[in-house]
Amino acid sequence: MNRMFRPSVPLLPRSNVFPRFSLASRTMHIQSIPMWTGKGNNYAYLVIDEPTRDAVIIDPANPPEVVPVLDAQIKAGKINLTALVNTHHHWDHAGGNNEMLKTFGKLQVIGGSNCQAVTTTPKHDETFKIGERITVTALHTPCHTQDSICYFMQDGDQRVVFTGDTLFIAGCGRFFEGNAKEMHVALNEILASLPDDTKVYPGHEYTKANVKFCLSVSQSEAIQRLAAFAEQNRETQGKFTIGDEKLHNVFMRVQDPEIQQATGHKDPVEVMAALREMKNAM
Repeated sequence: MNRMFRPSVPLLPRSNVFPRFSLASRTMHIQSIPMWTGKGNNYAYLVIDEPTRDAVIIDPANPPEVVPVLDAQIKAGKINLTALVNTHHHWDHAGGNNEMLKTFGKLQVIGGSNCQAVTTTPKHDETFKIGERITVTALHTPCHTQDSICYFMQDGDQRVVFTGDTLFIAGCGRFFEGNAKEMHVALNEILASLPDDTKVYPGHEYTKANVKFCLSVSQSEAIQRLAAFAEQNRETQGKFTIGDEKLHNVFMRVQDPEIQQATGHKDPVEVMAALREMKNAM
């Protein structure tokens, strides 16, 4: 994942509007923006390269909840918004793009080929920069949709991944446009290969429901710890890592004899398919 993404025009050009700060004193900053009006449970994420204040907004699906946050920070000189980033084309992730562009003017829209107003679709494993320090690697994870992309970001020893509807805390997305083999590859080959300390930022807050399902499959100590945390905390994004998911997420334990016994299958793809059917039936 070290091949740099070098488009003919820089993907996220930096602005000289804001002053620079010491690279040693500032790091990547992530602000979660819950979009929970009505029955919503989505997250948008603002990612800021603090030395330059260059920033992107991930999945700003509901502009009335996102625009005031961004507008206040732009007016205060805290961020230089450079792009919208989408994890996939579903309306509750990319459906706010046109309105965001009307509000903030011409921005790059980075995402899958079916995303609203998309201008750039990075290839699998290609990288680009946010500001000076943040390196982003696009990871194609087709299944929930065929244009699903997860974004692995690194700033020094700080590592995070934005997983949209591919990986949730203790769960995964429905196989709307794909199959169990694709989700197995997405979770257990692509995302599982990231460093274990990579923090996970999913597209929805589904942890309580997911952990309920996991407990129906396994009573492991890791799942019970997650259940206790979810009971006490409404928000779980950024609190758990890829290493944690390998322990408490049954969809990432398809090689575990306990999970195989619970599903009646040993082949990992068949285990994945059975788990998804079981979860769908809850």
